[in-house]
Amino acid sequence: MSKHLKEFLKPASVMKQIYKWIFIVVGLLPVRKKLLIFESFLGRQFSCNPRAIYEYVKHHDYDYEMIWSVDRKHSRIFQQLNIPYVNRFSLKWLWLLPRAEYWITNSRMPLWLKKPNHTTYVQTWHGTPLKKLAADIKEVHMAGTTTIEYKEEFLQESRRWDFLISPNPYSTAIFKRAFQYEKTILETGYPRNDRLITHNNDDTIKRIKDTLGIPNNKKVILYAPTWRDDEFDDSGKYKFTLQLDLAELKRTLSEEYVIILRVHYLIANRINIQPYQGFVFDCSDYDDNRDLYLISDILVTDYSSVFFDYLCLKRPIIFYTYDLDTYRDTLRGFYFDLEKDHPGPLVKTTEELIAEVKRLERDGFEPTDAITRFHENFCGIEQGVSTEQVVKRVFSERAVQ
Repeated sequence: MSKHLKEFLKPASVMKQIYKWIFIVVGLLPVRKKLLIFESFLGRQFSCNPRAIYEYVKHHDYDYEMIWSVDRKHSRIFQQLNIPYVNRFSLKWLWLLPRAEYWITNSRMPLWLKKPNHTTYVQTWHGTPLKKLAADIKEVHMAGTTTIEYKEEFLQESRRWDFLISPNPYSTAIFKRAFQYEKTILETGYPRNDRLITHNNDDTIKRIKDTLGIPNNKKVILYAPTWRDDEFDDSGKYKFTLQLDLAELKRTLSEEYVIILRVHYLIANRINIQPYQGFVFDCSDYDDNRDLYLISDILVTDYSSVFFDYLCLKRPIIFYTYDLDTYRDTLRGFYFDLEKDHPGPLVKTTEELIAEVKRLERDGFEPTDAITRFHENFCGIEQGVSTEQVVKRVFSERAVQ
């Protein structure tokens, strides 16, 4: 028996083929007009640009049926909020997805699912790129793939998109090249960032803090690192090793500050914060990044695109880049030289981070020239109306009359 036949006959491969053919057959049935299927981060969250579009359409009472595609392990939030959903890869999911008129997602759909001709695929994406993407990555170090396989599969996926949302001209140029994308790009700003502009007020901040149990008399440091392509366990799940000294941070900053920890959605392991209860709040499972941005006085990140969104608020950003050389030269590479051009200081140790926080506390904060320039370049078209612009373009003018 050949190697390829053995691989095909594995239970997982057989099931995938069955799903694939069911999907194709159901996709030949008449389209369910005005059925919108939403998905965020592989069905793990109710968040990001798909959430903003969903909430806008629902609030304006358009005549659409809207259902979320959800990883069954993450269905709790949808149940609590009474949001219509279907479990990914369930029989109902196989019945609905191929007949939907629209798919709206911020990450890749399974490539083995054939997109029907009657379905409009809206790819919202999920960040302004600092680290290199797709075809621009020189060498891939991710679990379960090779450089050639990763690029080929990514570009097969991008060819299925009918619309791609871009937050700024810088991203538009990169998306066209890295995704080799030739269809419609909606350069509107990100729908998810509308809330940062329209809800940046004391009442909203207090309400969010109360929901999370964060004292209103404490300032908030949000630590939001990205994932490392080469850090994964034997099963291929990504893990993260915290390089911050939480004990020292608690000793020196806890009178004035609390820390919110927000690790990337691909990270499987959780950091033990038990010794730091009341000082460190693990909000990795909190669905809405926008709320965490709004209540944070300082963002600490590394190479994550979160800092581009946070720029909308013109607040302090500190880059904790303890592995900068490795990440830049081996894992991904950057689209611009972060060491030379950055909207906040770069630090490599806990002690340096503490010193920057204390400096901000001592000197106060006014947006620097760098922050102002970065804001103009990357948030210049964010005016709080991005969602409206996307809805009008995607669903056509008559859908919003």
